[in-house]
Amino acid sequence: MTRRVERILVIKLSALGDFVLALAAMKKIREAHPKAHITLLTTPPFEALAKSCPYFNAVDVGGRPEGFPEWMALRKRLRAAGFSRVYDLQTSSQSNRIFQILRPNPPAWSGIAFGCSLPHRNPLRDQMHTLERQADQLMYAGIWPDAPTEPGTAPPPDLSWILKQAPAERPVPGGVKPRPYVMFVPGGSAHRMEKRWPLERYSELARILYSRGFDIVIIGGPQETSLAHAIQRQTPRARDLTGRTDFARIAVLASRAALAVGNDTGPLHLAAAAGAPAIVIFGKTSDPSLSAPRGRVAILQSDDLTDLTVAQVAQAANSLAPAPPARP
Repeated sequence: MTRRVERILVIKLSALGDFVLALAAMKKIREAHPKAHITLLTTPPFEALAKSCPYFNAVDVGGRPEGFPEWMALRKRLRAAGFSRVYDLQTSSQSNRIFQILRPNPPAWSGIAFGCSLPHRNPLRDQMHTLERQADQLMYAGIWPDAPTEPGTAPPPDLSWILKQAPAERPVPGGVKPRPYVMFVPGGSAHRMEKRWPLERYSELARILYSRGFDIVIIGGPQETSLAHAIQRQTPRARDLTGRTDFARIAVLASRAALAVGNDTGPLHLAAAAGAPAIVIFGKTSDPSLSAPRGRVAILQSDDLTDLTVAQVAQAANSLAPAPPARP
């Protein structure tokens, strides 16, 4: 008689920075259930990244249904899958609603949904950094008994699986070693403009770093091409890669960068997790003690980002990535 394969569901819907941080918990879930069939319930922006991730056997991108028919279709899929356990790493009103539509007999559920069987009852959970909070959640779920939950102790996400899949760097014709480069992330959410350091400061910083011997590579969505063009007016040799990089490519670029500089936005989490020394600029609307990336990271925070000077960021850049030797 063939033993039935355990079926697990992990829920993580958004956003990119949160998704990257959750990869640490996802890895632990896979380690705790090495032979299980694990499905990730997410949203379309994360489909390609999730399908290349070794932690999942299947990816369902219908995690944000719109309208009654889509909700009923989601319920039908989840019930038919026969999940024995759910790890809700989103822990939001949306994932609570997903739990409620599976009543009266929902699977064993780790999270904070009302009535779930494996609740994360730590009253301080909302004051914990995402990495320690999710480690603590998995401890409450019984799969991480020695979870590191003290501030700063939980392991960061591991992106080695992305880097292993990356093609090798092409040799430069003539054997000339390319200049080291700094990755700029000057954009961010269009409805959170207060989280952006002024564009003219990025332009000035690009000019300074280029004069120190670094090339500049600018990433972002296609809607941020105008930002790259503004920086290129100060530093014409800066490379505009806006709209040309998926999440995996951003991680690979970051792994080879001398430095990454940007606003508190998802690509900076990818860059730091991939190993780039990173400067992350925070305004007053986010708390780095709850959500900052980990690694060789300098956090620069100001209630009003116009008060953060180019000199301050340039000094942090020099500490993390000293100027390369001058070429003969």
